[in-house]
Amino acid sequence: MAARWIELVTGPLEQKRQYKQAKARLDALPEPYRAVADAFNRYLMYYGGVTDGDVIVQMFLDLADFWERAALDGTPVRQVVGDDPVEFAENFAQAYGGKRWIDKERARLVDAVDAAEKERS
Repeated sequence: MAARWIELVTGPLEQKRQYKQAKARLDALPEPYRAVADAFNRYLMYYGGVTDGDVIVQMFLDLADFWERAALDGTPVRQVVGDDPVEFAENFAQAYGGKRWIDKERARLVDAVDAAEKERS
């Protein structure tokens, strides 16, 4: 009963467990992969803006898979992310659908312009 109430407030506990597992995998990476993966993790938390927990969890599980593979192969970090790490991170995030927090604000903006236009008519 308490778990259901907690999940109602915070979201599914399974998603939190999966995210923590992905984060632990990133933390276990050798340097310099760990530092870069942590930076990407942080950036994606801010930039990603995804509100669907399943999509967020999948994105971070894939991020862990991605950096584990790069570390295993010994691929240099710069070769992985290219010349523009921001562009790489944003393209990575764009590959994941799902509702984003900005979607609500975009709809509000459109509604405000529509309402203003109607008032003027």
